[in-house]
Amino acid sequence: MDLSRTLTGFGAALLAIALLANPATGAPGDTPSTRDFGNGPERNEIAAVDPAAGWSARTLLAEEPASAWSLRSRKGYPRQNTLPVWPDNPEDRSIKLGLIPYHEMAPKLNALQQASDRVSAEIIGKSAGGRDLYLVTVTAPESVGEAARQDRWRELIEENPAAAKRDRALQKGYKTPVWINANIHGNEWEGTDGALRVIERLATATDAATEDFLDRSRVYLTVTNNPDGRIAGTRANGAGFDINRDHATGSQPESRAVRDVVIGTQPFVMLDEHGYTGTTLIEPATPPHGQNYEYDLYIKHALPNALGMEKAIQRLGYPETAAADIPFRDYTPGDWDDWPPIFTPMYAMYQGAIGHTVEIPLRVNNADYTNLPVEELRRRAGINTDVVAATIEAALTYADTNRATLLADQIEQFRRGWAGEASPEIPDGFVPGFGPEDRYSTTFPRAYVIPAGTPAAARLVDHLIANDVRVTRARHDFTVNGNRYRDGTYIVDMHQPKRGLANVLLEAGRDISELVPQMYDISGWSHGLLWGAGVDASLRTLPRVHTSPVTRAAPTGSVDAPRGRDLSLSLRDGNDVRAVNELLTRGIKLRRTDAGTVVVPAEARSEATALAKTLGVRFSAAPRGTKGEVFDQPVIAAAVSADELFALREMGFGVRTVSTAVLNAGADLSGVDTLIVSSGLSYTALNPTARATVDAFLARGGGVLTRGATGAAFNAAAKVLPATAVAGRSDANGVVTVTNEGGVVGAGSPPHSFVYSPLWFTGTGFTVEQRYGADPLVAGHWLPTGAGANGPAQAAGQAAVVSGATPGGGNAVLFGTEPLFRAHPKGLYAGYARALFWTAG
Repeated sequence: MDLSRTLTGFGAALLAIALLANPATGAPGDTPSTRDFGNGPERNEIAAVDPAAGWSARTLLAEEPASAWSLRSRKGYPRQNTLPVWPDNPEDRSIKLGLIPYHEMAPKLNALQQASDRVSAEIIGKSAGGRDLYLVTVTAPESVGEAARQDRWRELIEENPAAAKRDRALQKGYKTPVWINANIHGNEWEGTDGALRVIERLATATDAATEDFLDRSRVYLTVTNNPDGRIAGTRANGAGFDINRDHATGSQPESRAVRDVVIGTQPFVMLDEHGYTGTTLIEPATPPHGQNYEYDLYIKHALPNALGMEKAIQRLGYPETAAADIPFRDYTPGDWDDWPPIFTPMYAMYQGAIGHTVEIPLRVNNADYTNLPVEELRRRAGINTDVVAATIEAALTYADTNRATLLADQIEQFRRGWAGEASPEIPDGFVPGFGPEDRYSTTFPRAYVIPAGTPAAARLVDHLIANDVRVTRARHDFTVNGNRYRDGTYIVDMHQPKRGLANVLLEAGRDISELVPQMYDISGWSHGLLWGAGVDASLRTLPRVHTSPVTRAAPTGSVDAPRGRDLSLSLRDGNDVRAVNELLTRGIKLRRTDAGTVVVPAEARSEATALAKTLGVRFSAAPRGTKGEVFDQPVIAAAVSADELFALREMGFGVRTVSTAVLNAGADLSGVDTLIVSSGLSYTALNPTARATVDAFLARGGGVLTRGATGAAFNAAAKVLPATAVAGRSDANGVVTVTNEGGVVGAGSPPHSFVYSPLWFTGTGFTVEQRYGADPLVAGHWLPTGAGANGPAQAAGQAAVVSGATPGGGNAVLFGTEPLFRAHPKGLYAGYARALFWTAG
């Protein structure tokens, strides 16, 4: 084992912040890189802002659309398109750095297409803000027949790897695919400029070596994966999402676009260009390594490729690029991991690529953007651009030089999947520094079984298919492991090429708390437990039943009631909530018999039928004589994070965003039913007028819904409920078990939830809706803050969600869990929405 892995660590990296401006040039590990944390305090401290929303604004979003882009076409190369040109925008934040603004990209790419038949540019989707996302392909010209043959070979590698291995023509003629993803974080700009430099060189070079390289390679470049953030100078996209946390969920159009690119191009190698870490950082990462990887096939290439990129930046000759940090080589376990599938390179690994995050060195964003002289910013940006170009060129060289082995190993990854073979145990010293701390593996089940008939099941199946996971559907009833399933049940046969991706999405996960001292970002992530669908793992047996392949989940909605009868809808899924909000928006008078049951009048049957078709929800016959309380669309003021705002809009709620600053500026709460507090609202920081506004809202019985530390602080300061919040470790996160007790959130909620910086509540004078389970952590990382303090053992059996009456006669619900986190735990949405309706009265 490389001793440097024992000498540097996360604490040392934090202490190196002061060295960012002038990183030292010593040996690797002497000046460890720093990083912006994945779920920083901004999620609790900075409320989402939506100035155009208005009180009644709402967005009723459709389910995820089918993939709009594919590499396959009946065209050869070049495939040139005249890209629409965007208006000049002098406010583009890249201009100050001397970098290319977004509005100049299309003209530059159009000019390169005119100048070179090696360059093809196309639009692969739109950003959250509606801007074009560009994919550039650089390769030697191909006839229609030659391009079609490349398509057939690429499909053969995945569909029949044994045949691909035997195909001599494929071995000789398949073009090496490399994908470069640039500027996924909007204010990490230079990935775009370095990528454009490489495109231009490949397009215009006249030397024989470049011509030969393009004869045997295809280079794909998404030149900016986040134009909204690039223009605004923000890490997040126009919806406030960090796209590099969204690849397992695909909630954002930018992440779906590059998902389609990586599936369609099936690259051998990919780079995701980021910044800024003080010292250039190049993955491979530290443990914990994702247990579903074919890690031997990855690390045998990732480490030497990283070493080659390190040499390339050293050749630049800058003092700031004299060394790189390679976490696998230089850091201790847990310092810079590749555990969750949310990051672009980690996601790409499941699609057959050798993925690398590259962090360029010199910070030009945040406070430095404002405070440093323009000359210094442009000097740094110039060096950073050189680093990007150097790492891309080095990766292209590695891919070309090692083409045969990369091809063989991608074939082998897919072959193992089809064969259902166990991943091999990797011996110590497999690559320099590989030791027991790097050894993570799992036992793949033989199949997953997903009962059909619910919106959640259909959503999950469509998501799996969109990610190139194979799903079939049973053609008749069957029994497996003693359980009886109906015809139409979905089956994920784990003998398939991308079994690692299927498993990391569907499995429960693993408690890794005792394996590493800390984690950078989320450590537990399970669509199988948190998306609301029933998912059963069959460990050894493939169901014996005839099946048909599925390209889209079957419809699930229905109206199961005679004409003339009132209809009943149970709020068990986010789509049920969307249906209710749509009916309310249309002015239909709905009644509520309890927190989770809504009665729709018989005369609204046609509207219910349409929603059953579009949203997949199921209306049943309401018992005769059912009364219930008539309720209206709630008027909501929300100090929430961007991901929570997105989820609320996804469920069809109209939301007016507020914050400490908005209330201090005079915002009125007189028409509000419920105030949500989870981010950016401090009761103690309100000025006297704003505090009086909040106090008046509470005194008249306004509802309150809180989440997390910010919500708990508001509850304590404003004396909403007599509940005292106890905080677990701030970086603790993962999938937890809960027991459901209350009639609002607890009634009908799943037995699992999600936490990040978990809370629990003590005291009396409230109702416990959910408690943490007896051994709560199923998957993730949650250590005590000290000996026997604030860990899972202390949370066990404690109140995770509570409800009650406020002193002013309103209703309040406090969440210590994360029901809307990054649009991921979709199975928790309905419980949150029931709480929201209940607090609104």
